[in-house]
Amino acid sequence: MRIDVLTLFPRMFEGPMGESIIGKAQDKGLLEINVSNFRDYANNKHKTVDDYPYGGGAGMLLKVQPIYDNLKVIEAKTPTVKKRVILLDPAGKKFDQSVAEEFSKEDHLIFICGHYEGYDERIRSLVTDEISLGDYVLTGGELGAMVMIDATVRLLPDVLGNETSAQTDSHSTGLLEHPQYTRPAEFEGMKVPEVLMNGNHKLIASWQLKESLRRTYLRRPDMLAQFPLTKEMEKLLAEIKQEEA
Repeated sequence: MRIDVLTLFPRMFEGPMGESIIGKAQDKGLLEINVSNFRDYANNKHKTVDDYPYGGGAGMLLKVQPIYDNLKVIEAKTPTVKKRVILLDPAGKKFDQSVAEEFSKEDHLIFICGHYEGYDERIRSLVTDEISLGDYVLTGGELGAMVMIDATVRLLPDVLGNETSAQTDSHSTGLLEHPQYTRPAEFEGMKVPEVLMNGNHKLIASWQLKESLRRTYLRRPDMLAQFPLTKEMEKLLAEIKQEEA
């Protein structure tokens, strides 16, 4: 996968994008990340990338020309590759695990990180997706882009050491992940549930499913309301509701 980021603050990506899973993915040749400062493409004397909105209004808007020319350069380098061009925008579709899974199937992603009050509307004609990290406003799109890149890259084949890790994560299955434990078996009076140490894989799987349902029921009932429950899950959920009453 190739990822391009258009930003006014490329140094923000220098550290995070070279560390942990993302750094290892690049070392393995599974990922290429390129960061552009679209100020370099401004065609005016002072390299300004923003201007006052026509008709008046508060704040400044990003101009279309620098971003247009930056995208043209990227397109020239990879003319045969289909691209998803993502505009980071508080008014966009909310990012979630399903969007990350969708992005992970693409060959080339381009993130445009905004700043100032907003965008010249013509920038929207250059993109395929308008995405928001959530119902709040950040000072720019850089942190949002980093989060989306991280959530996407970890889903690429061979990026995670354990191929089942991404499949069983919270939000990937539609339920929150069950509690997990490692050694020691007891710490400060807190014990690992006996069922996890008895070697009975059928019982362990049933416990994990029940506790996944319990955690979702208690913490994210909105997710559970949309989840297609099997008869076994319905039975377990009934037990959970009795136990938690």
